[in-house]
Amino acid sequence: MKSKILLAVLSIFLLAGCSDFLDIRPEATVPATGMDYTKPENVFLPISAAYATMRSGSVHAFAYIGAFEITSDNADKGSSPEDNPTMEQLDKFTFDPSNTLLNELWGGYFNVVSGANNALYQMPLFEAALLNVGDKFYTQQCAGEAKTIRAYAYFNLVRLFGRVPIIDKSLTSDELAAKNQESTDSVYRFIEKDLHEAIAVLPESYSANWAGRISKYTAMAILAKVYLYRNEWDSVASLTDRIMSSGRFDLVPNFRKEFSLDGKNSEESLFEIQSSTLGKSSGDQTYLEYAYVQGPRGNAPGNMQGWGFCTPSTDLINFFTARHDSVRALTTFLYRGTKTPEGDSIKMACTNPVYNGKVYTPSASNKWSYNGYGFDQNVHIIRYPDVLLMFAEAKVNGATTGNTSGFTALSAVNKVRDRVKLSLLNTVSLQDVWDERRAEFAMEEDRFFDLVRTGQAATVLAGKGFTAPKNNVFPIPTAQMLLNTNLTQNSNY
Repeated sequence: MKSKILLAVLSIFLLAGCSDFLDIRPEATVPATGMDYTKPENVFLPISAAYATMRSGSVHAFAYIGAFEITSDNADKGSSPEDNPTMEQLDKFTFDPSNTLLNELWGGYFNVVSGANNALYQMPLFEAALLNVGDKFYTQQCAGEAKTIRAYAYFNLVRLFGRVPIIDKSLTSDELAAKNQESTDSVYRFIEKDLHEAIAVLPESYSANWAGRISKYTAMAILAKVYLYRNEWDSVASLTDRIMSSGRFDLVPNFRKEFSLDGKNSEESLFEIQSSTLGKSSGDQTYLEYAYVQGPRGNAPGNMQGWGFCTPSTDLINFFTARHDSVRALTTFLYRGTKTPEGDSIKMACTNPVYNGKVYTPSASNKWSYNGYGFDQNVHIIRYPDVLLMFAEAKVNGATTGNTSGFTALSAVNKVRDRVKLSLLNTVSLQDVWDERRAEFAMEEDRFFDLVRTGQAATVLAGKGFTAPKNNVFPIPTAQMLLNTNLTQNSNY
């Protein structure tokens, strides 16, 4: 497996969880004392711990699919009607500040921030102690990884909650409890600063043994997406054009393969959260249950079932049908009563009529001692089609920069369409780009915030209970407001 060495290192630092926002140093980090800073082999250890925080279930599993996908028109809650009323609140926009899934996300992403801050504290200590110039520069590169991780966490926090505190170093509990929220503009500027500094020092690539580590292009792609949310079209076009001009990325010819285990960290991957059992049936938890919570509910055998949450909506299925988007549909939708090309049956006894096919994992690969469905599936965060479609959206919105790759808005969209055997467009509109985004990234936790940022949510999601501007952000969790009385609630909650 391409990322086996990276995951093996990450497995040293298991995340046991963070009880609340004030428990600022996650248990996955190495201590600030007792580290031998003269040994180059120790440099990556704090960075490894920061990566491990992103593999927490409260960051990229159950709560994540709820707030980022089930809230959209792409997905329904799934599972059985009575299962998990808290998730149903997200599906129907009946949640309030007491929703525990939102509190998990707040705590989870601030835990990621904490892990990154701990790593950033340690990198200068290594740099000062190491004698070799190359080793010193490596600490700066690792700091770039940590800043990208922190920026990514804050990008999700600001999209989820809007105004949040900015924490850029380790603080005492009293200091944390006194932190005020910053404006969304200030949070975005903080994110941009981290990413610019990371881009300046990160390498362009790593060896295959380190597949999945954050590179210069990872940071550039995240920054382009940040600018997309800020409607800064020239910046979006410039960054995406640089990525396209690099020649390092391309689309996997077979769409289905991109979502197979063989497609992990492929040539179209810019950022994935690494998850693996390392080929074992028990032992350290180096995996995420992201795919497991979406697996077919009530299926057999035991290693071919999950909780059945986040099921494709009828609206999404109809959208694909109207577009004659059959190639993507065959991968995106996993219907009960069918057999996969790999020979697995999705039984008629399953609770729901259809499941997320993008997390499907063949039974032969599910070897963990208890069920274990999809434990080896990574979480796709940014793929190369996102770069192409961000570029196209920027150009359609009038961007004048980013002209070295040879792409136009039309050719970028058509490259994405051609891969899945759709007819090529003669002209491209903003709606064409938005529709292509919906089809390409369906069930990948992109749609809800796309609808919010483009102003479509109030209309598209009205039937689900969405109201603007209230639901443009989620409420600040009650549990966090009790911990920090300086926090103020978002409007209308």
